[in-house]
Order: sequence, then structure tokens, then C-alpha cells
Amino acid sequence: MLELFAQSDGAGGFGQYLLLGLVLGSLYALIALGYTMVYGIIELINFAHGDLFMLGAFLALQLADLWFKQVTGDTTGVLPVAALLVLMFVLTPLFCAGLNMGADRAFYKPLRNSPKLTVIVTAIGVSFIFMNLGLFWRGATPVKFPDLIPDTNLIPGSGLRVTWKDVMVVGVTVPVMLALTVFVKFTALGKAMRATAQNPTAAKLMGINADRVIAATFAIGGALAGVASVVYGLYIKSVDYQMGFQNGLYAFTAAVLGGIGNIPGAVLGGLVIGVVGELGKAYLGAKWSEALIFAILIVILLFRPTGLLGARTREKV
Repeated sequence: MLELFAQSDGAGGFGQYLLLGLVLGSLYALIALGYTMVYGIIELINFAHGDLFMLGAFLALQLADLWFKQVTGDTTGVLPVAALLVLMFVLTPLFCAGLNMGADRAFYKPLRNSPKLTVIVTAIGVSFIFMNLGLFWRGATPVKFPDLIPDTNLIPGSGLRVTWKDVMVVGVTVPVMLALTVFVKFTALGKAMRATAQNPTAAKLMGINADRVIAATFAIGGALAGVASVVYGLYIKSVDYQMGFQNGLYAFTAAVLGGIGNIPGAVLGGLVIGVVGELGKAYLGAKWSEALIFAILIVILLFRPTGLLGARTREKV
């Protein structure tokens, strides 16, 4: 990314940093949605979500490796690459959704009525289990992700660099966010989720199967992590077993900044984190970027403890 900054200056440079921040912010928002959905339903900060995202990236990479070994002939043409991308965007979310549901069934469901601190410690434990699975799967060295989408500048001579990868990130994340919003607002399961989030006891009295709703929430959150992992691999082109920690931390921060439990808030928080982070790198230096992000987070939370779009609710973890 530094080469992008080197190619930019003045107003064009600011626009480039802003564009890069919005693209990365969209990615953080996609991961943050998984945090915010689970928290919105059962008030659990799922610390394992970032490492689930990492395992999804490893599966996508594994699919690419198998594809290039098994498919003969021209594997760099448009159709073979498109087929591989479809395979990644279908199987990786399914894998992450199943894994997240399995974690809920095995670790979180038995602790549903336990003290919240117990569940949080369990989530941290699951995070380390996932991280070590990633370490066992692909080792400790960062692995290059196949370069499947061209870096061609779509608007040469404009002072901005917009590539197919940027278009891919926004083109995947925006429809996913809109579909999730429509799903939660207008479908029967979405309404059951909102009812369970507002008052689980009342929802059960109304005939809503809370366990099924929670399982579906973990599945959707996992699928979002799966989509984000494919987008991340295609955009950043490098994955490693520790990638879930930093990206998960940014995404969790985005969810808190926007108002955890709030879907539009997670999106807004992700975009703010992305833009502030990239502008901080450009004008203050990379070493100040994270300090700037968290300083702004602290200031905002001092004045709005529930986040930018959060509402006051019952006790949170």
C-alpha cells in the first residue's frame, strides 16, 4: 500500500487515502457485523470471531491450491478464475457458518445461564483453539494468496488509483450489508432475532425457539466472517494464522464505536476506523495510526458510551 501513497500527492493523495480507508473500512465492517449480530442476540463478545475469519481465509487458500492442482489447461482465463471465486464465496461462508454453529453448540450453549464472565473466558479459549488450528493447518509463516483479480487502474490519469480489487471489496460488502439489513427487518427469522434481542423471556413466551434463533445468528455471523475472509485474501494477497487478531480487534473496535448490537452502527464504525487509520498512516506515520484510532474511540465513548448509533439498553458484557 505504501506504493500507492508514493504515487499520490496533494488533493489526489488525500482522495487516494480516503478511498483506501473506505475500502478497508468496508472490510472491517463486514467482520464487525459478525460481532455485532451475536452480541445483539445473546450479549456475548465472541472473541473467537477474528480467528474464525482467519480459518475461513485458510480454507479459501486451500480451495485455490486444490483448484490449481486439479484443473488442467488454462487456469488463468476468465471462466476458470470466475469458477474458483464462486467456489470460494460459496464454500468458505458455509464452512465458517458450520464451525461457528459447532462452537455455539459445544461451548456456548451449555453456558447459556452461567455468569457472563464465564462465557467470555470460554470465548477467549475458543479463540486460542481456532488460532492453533490455523497454526497447525498452514504453519507460522505468512502464505501468499493467489492473485486472482487484476490490479489495473480503472481511471488512469485521474490522480486516483481505483482497481478491480477495490471494486470487488465494495461490490461484495455493500450488497451483503444491505441483504443483512433487509433480512433482519423483514423476514420471520429476522423478526424473531430482534424479539429475542429485546426480551428473550418474552420471545420464548410468544413461541419463539430461542435456541434455534441463536444458532441461526451464529451461522449468519460465521458466514459473514467467511465472506470477509475471501475478500481479505483476494485484496491483501497474504494470510497468516495471526491475521484474525489484528483484524478482529479492528472489527470489534468498529462494532463498539458504532454501537455494538447495531448493524448500521457496525458499518459506520468500520468506515470510520478504516478512514482514520489510513489518513493517520499517511499524515502522521504508520506508528501513530493505531494510537489515533483508539484515541478517537476513547473520546467518542467518553461522550457517547453506547457508541455513535447505539441506544441505552440493559446491562451489557
